[in-house]
Amino acid sequence: MKLMNQNGKSAIIVLPCAGLIYTRDMKLLLAFSNNKQCFYLPGGKIGPHETAAIALCREIAEEMNVMIQPGDLEFYTHISAAAYGEQEGSIMEQDCFIVHHTIDPVAAAEIGRLQYFSLEDYLQEKEQAPGAIMILKQLQKDGLIN
Repeated sequence: MKLMNQNGKSAIIVLPCAGLIYTRDMKLLLAFSNNKQCFYLPGGKIGPHETAAIALCREIAEEMNVMIQPGDLEFYTHISAAAYGEQEGSIMEQDCFIVHHTIDPVAAAEIGRLQYFSLEDYLQEKEQAPGAIMILKQLQKDGLIN
């Protein structure tokens, strides 16, 4: 969705997204995008006529070969951040969901690899997605990761 400024020109592009929160050993699973060359929350854009939970299930099946259902997800939080690797001025509006049962993710599609991070680990990465930093800080504050 594009928001227009007073002159009728595009000012901000809003990207509705959904992201998966999956932790193991007090670290958060992040996915490395071969397209964007950065680790970020697994998930992606919400398509027309999709709920955030349905979009997330679709994206997780594509990116990690894991089949989850909307009922497997618990809403955790919503974040707004600059959309990493997108057109300047793009804002990611992301609903984040926790999956509590064990999954066995495998990198697929545009995902090059999967890795677990603490906030400190992620801050050592050369490329950092603002949304990933936000969610890592929130998870650390809530005692869900180190």
